Amino acid sequence: MKNEGKPVPDFEKLEEYANAFRAPEDTPAVDFSDTSRAFVDKSDSELKKAAWLFRMMNNATLVNIGSKLAMQAVHLRLPFFDTIVRNTIFEQFCGGTTLLDSKESIDRLHKFGVHSVLDYGAEGKESEADFNFTMNENMRAIDFASQHPGISTISTKVTGLARFDLLAKVSSGESLTQQEKDEFKNVLKRVDSISHHAANKNVGLYIDAEETWIQPAIDKMANQMMKRYNREKVIVYNTFQLYRTDRLAYLMESYDTAQKEGYLLGAKLVRGAYMDKERKRAEEMGYPSPIQPNKEATDHDYNLALRFCVDNYEKVACCNASHNAESNRIMAQLIAEKNIPKDHPHLQFCQLYGMSDNITFNLAAAGYNVAKYVVYGQVKDVVPYLIRRTQENTSITGDMSRELSFILKEVKRRGL
Repeated sequence: MKNEGKPVPDFEKLEEYANAFRAPEDTPAVDFSDTSRAFVDKSDSELKKAAWLFRMMNNATLVNIGSKLAMQAVHLRLPFFDTIVRNTIFEQFCGGTTLLDSKESIDRLHKFGVHSVLDYGAEGKESEADFNFTMNENMRAIDFASQHPGISTISTKVTGLARFDLLAKVSSGESLTQQEKDEFKNVLKRVDSISHHAANKNVGLYIDAEETWIQPAIDKMANQMMKRYNREKVIVYNTFQLYRTDRLAYLMESYDTAQKEGYLLGAKLVRGAYMDKERKRAEEMGYPSPIQPNKEATDHDYNLALRFCVDNYEKVACCNASHNAESNRIMAQLIAEKNIPKDHPHLQFCQLYGMSDNITFNLAAAGYNVAKYVVYGQVKDVVPYLIRRTQENTSITGDMSRELSFILKEVKRRGL
């Protein structure tokens, strides 16, 4: 793939921003250690159940064995599996099996000032029928969101709407057969239909980032949709994975392109989700790794990207989709320092449902614009997503250990 993993060259703003960056003042705008607010929505029994569940998930051996058994159970369609999963990790990390089933979770979040981002969780589909079903499910989610004050946005993955190999071929610049050209036209129609419907219903649309070797095709579609539907307000957001060495520069390049072509930029910022896979592929295929050399480099670029978006908030709508407390603190503090309204629609925070409640609910209590990613779908379809959540504790972030420490702190505070 051309320029795989390489930064955009000679981009002056990149150096300018790196040199000018100043961390916000030490006085925090939000206290993320307040567990009384973090778990305000949980009863004593729910909190104790969460403590038990996170203890289980904090055991790496148990998680590895359980992950393998879960995939086998899905393949074998074991009847008891659905019930066990639904009453444990599904209940923790998913809103429900359907939109209506998720309404109780969404209403509960909204009661405490937290919005929801709807995310249909089915993955790994390959047929045109499956892609069309996912498109229609996205359309239903938009209709549902337009009728609910607690839902601001929906999220979609292009790999739920297109074959992975087709996206890889388009991204590489290879010539397509006529059949592949027709197939890709159908992909564009699906993405455009979802974007058009979102614009008509005034619902935001996050287009997720994926692997580097299919991302150019996704970027191109996202940019087309933003150019088409972000003229008056931001509807469509592209996603920037800042664990990539080139994405900070690409964010700034995307901003300049939007300015020149007369549309607003939607930018969802994430650190990234495919680090091991990306490094392994780069090594096997002999090209420079597109991934930052260490966590510090990722944090550096992520926080600079936040600063860039806040500085340009009138022309950029930013979603800070992070579980990193420091990144959330920085954005909250920048908003406070610049006297920008805390609930400005262009400055959003977002965490996954069932995780980082200490960040989400404390931001909401302080008046910031914050949401939860609420994944929904049939248990068998969301198992890959659930496995990734339970495996978080094996990553460098140590998410599960941190989650457990906050839960146990609140358990102790309540005297349970």
